[in-house]
Amino acid sequence: MTVITQPFTGTFVADQDHSSFQFEVTHMVVSKFRASFDDVTARVVADESGVQLEGSVQVASVAIRNQQFREHVVNGADFFDGPNHPEITFRSGDVQLTEDGTFSGEGELTIRGITKRIVATGTYQEPVEDPYGMTRTAIELNATVDRRDWGLNWQAPLPNGREALGYDVRLSAHIELVKEA
Repeated sequence: MTVITQPFTGTFVADQDHSSFQFEVTHMVVSKFRASFDDVTARVVADESGVQLEGSVQVASVAIRNQQFREHVVNGADFFDGPNHPEITFRSGDVQLTEDGTFSGEGELTIRGITKRIVATGTYQEPVEDPYGMTRTAIELNATVDRRDWGLNWQAPLPNGREALGYDVRLSAHIELVKEA
């Protein structure tokens, strides 16, 4: 894969209606628990110096149907601890685009006030003009992290000695972006 010359320039912001941000973790060894965030922002700045990506989610916007479980995940000290850490952020100034439409970006993920470096990989689409005269592009990111690195340590042992909740968490973002005027 060859790193390419910058395929687009300018500042692009997330179209909230056409973007989604999720996480996935193994639950009870047999399935995957998935949840998404509704209140998100993302911004890509692309110029001759490269591509910078930043985004954030409001912890309180996590979409979980069971209200008691949701409250535990959002506000519990063993999960997101939302009252003390209401936002999760990601920033990357090291995004590498390739000819085949893939990219990788090393950046900083902050959860619960703890910042760790991660690598996100994914795809991008070159910009197109929409029917309303706006320029759009899209990126799709994926990363797998160990939740313990951010103090998300909750666990319950199963009768067979295994653990109720996986430590590896898959993060994914599907972001449609609109160029700022």
